Amino acid sequence: PFLRLLEAQLQEQRRDHEEAVEALRSQVDAMQEELEKQQQVFLQSLQLSPEAQVEFGLQQEITRLTAENLDLKELLEKLEKNEKKLKKQLKIYMKKVQELEAFQATMPAERRPHEGHLQVAVQRKEKDFQGMLEYYKEDEPLLIRNLIT
Repeated sequence: PFLRLLEAQLQEQRRDHEEAVEALRSQVDAMQEELEKQQQVFLQSLQLSPEAQVEFGLQQEITRLTAENLDLKELLEKLEKNEKKLKKQLKIYMKKVQELEAFQATMPAERRPHEGHLQVAVQRKEKDFQGMLEYYKEDEPLLIRNLIT
């Protein structure tokens, strides 16, 4: 039984390794194709006059930026959709909390849970935080201790 287990694990590792190697090979092939395309574009641009080279370079950059812009728009749409979904869930949970609070308010005082056991929903203002944390070097141990705790 132990040898069978080891053999099964070895076969699974071999399959995982082969899949990883195949994925890497396909990545290498895709990169090679992209490199060949870029070499062809470069060779074409070298055959052009200096003015045409500048125009060609600008066209290539416009194409690249357009593709990047489309990717960013798709990401933005995905994030906006996720935001709407999360806001809808938040509204549902807030409604449930209000219903629970209303239900508890109608209960007789002796059957209510102790007030200290109720969790309070804290509403926070949405803020956009961007960038890195700035601190003085001498405050680093205190900052690390606070982050850990």
